[in-house]
Amino acid sequence: QVQLVESGGGLVQPGGSMRLSCAASGIIFRLYTMGWYRQAPGKQRELVASIISGGSTNYADSVKGRFSISRDNAKNTVYLQMNSLKPEDTAVYYCHAGGDYDYWGQGTQVIVSS
Repeated sequence: QVQLVESGGGLVQPGGSMRLSCAASGIIFRLYTMGWYRQAPGKQRELVASIISGGSTNYADSVKGRFSISRDNAKNTVYLQMNSLKPEDTAVYYCHAGGDYDYWGQGTQVIVSS
């Protein structure tokens, strides 16, 4: 049974920082491309950042220079460090594992507001 469990969401003020974690089980984690997506109300789900098994990363233009994705293959965990948060970063953030099959976490809410 594959599980992706996100944690770390919540309310943060504009300009603040937050780190999301996603713990994976039931997959050979090191073989999967891991990603973070987000979906704001009334908008389509979009890719925020991804990291392949070798460590190369990819970011949406809207978060470049502010967000950083990393992975710990020993802990089967992927992280998203979010700095200089803006109100437009408010969304539900989803963890994704891409390989032979695609898997999604349940999502964690991030609200950026004063």
